[in-house]
Amino acid sequence: MNYKELYQRKLVPVLEALEAVKSNQEIVCSLAACEPVTLLSNLHHIKDKVENVSVVNAMMMGEYEFFMNPELAGKFLLNSWFYSKAPRQAHPQGNVSYVPLQLHQFSSKRIFHRRPNVFFGCASPMDKHGYLSLSLSTVLEKDFVEQADVVIMEVNPRLPRTFGDTHVHISQIDYIVESEREIPTMDPPVLTEKDHLIGAYAADLIEDGSTIQIGFGSIPGAVAYSLRNKKDLGVHSEMFSDCILDLYEAGAISNRKKTLWKDKFITDVGLGSRRLYDFLDENMAVEFHRGSIVNDPAIIGRNHKMVSINSMLEIDLTGQCCAESVGSRLYSGTGGHKEFVTGAQESPGGKSILAFYSTARDDSVSRIVPFFDPGTVVTTSRVDVDYVITEFGVACLRGRSIRERVKELVNIAHPNFRDYLKSEAERHMIW
Repeated sequence: MNYKELYQRKLVPVLEALEAVKSNQEIVCSLAACEPVTLLSNLHHIKDKVENVSVVNAMMMGEYEFFMNPELAGKFLLNSWFYSKAPRQAHPQGNVSYVPLQLHQFSSKRIFHRRPNVFFGCASPMDKHGYLSLSLSTVLEKDFVEQADVVIMEVNPRLPRTFGDTHVHISQIDYIVESEREIPTMDPPVLTEKDHLIGAYAADLIEDGSTIQIGFGSIPGAVAYSLRNKKDLGVHSEMFSDCILDLYEAGAISNRKKTLWKDKFITDVGLGSRRLYDFLDENMAVEFHRGSIVNDPAIIGRNHKMVSINSMLEIDLTGQCCAESVGSRLYSGTGGHKEFVTGAQESPGGKSILAFYSTARDDSVSRIVPFFDPGTVVTTSRVDVDYVITEFGVACLRGRSIRERVKELVNIAHPNFRDYLKSEAERHMIW
């Protein structure tokens, strides 16, 4: 078969590709740095031809007309399973809804609810064998390529070619749209004194030879910074960001002690700088696998000495954790938070670390609270929370009673709120 000829037959202008979208259909999109920017930037142009189109995405990087414009309500609905800045802004308009699912179950449960009509994806250019690489995200992409009626792929030479379960054959694609736009990037966070304090506490809990999962943001970045002098760390992480690359270049990561996928970085999302994307390009030491694999707690737990490091927004005195809402207002999503918390604790010698600042709003509000406000989402239940860290220290909740948990959490609260938390615990008999 002449793959180049087949590719050319499927190559069309973006607006011609979008004609495949019909009313009452569902579009599922690739994620993060592989967000199909060219397709989504032009989706609003078909507004006069369609109604009631569902667009499924997470961590939306761009502010697109199809969901940011309130006049397009009824034409398009963004069903996001992890909110970012733009969906948070658009939510009050009614153009955005949240899909509450854990990452490793997203594909199977969404497909159970509704079979996808159209998949919008991104890929690096085709090789001589007719294969394209899904590049920087394999969370759900192959699942929906295999299930969608129509597959539209945005091909960009700026995307790195990655290995693992990333290959899609040209015969699986219905339309190709070419682009040479810049790939979305995320700048490394600027670390504060609080971040470094938290990072140092976390690093004390992580042994040489551990396999780590690190989320994104300033606190996970600070933890990674504090791990620079560790030896033979391994990586099994939903997110592969610059802080992991920094650790590798510092000599702390070798992947040689891993008990699962030995000698390999394992991930399902790459998001960071251009420097990171260049590192991931044709790197045989890095494998991208489906979210149903990477984020499955049963698989996570097969890594010995697995340590998960994530942030959160709030915790109550019994250990219930919120990582996705501020009161009833949704901030982000469940994502892979709970999966790595539980998976790490199934690991021989494993630990889960949840880290956050003890206060918000210039130290005027405690993030350790007696009770959550009404509508606050419990992301991870109190039976699953393990180590909790603030800038004031470490609380270990594993196996502790409520009385013991209150003592541990009060000790790492901001000093201005410790007496208040103790009195509220007494008043409400939180013991």
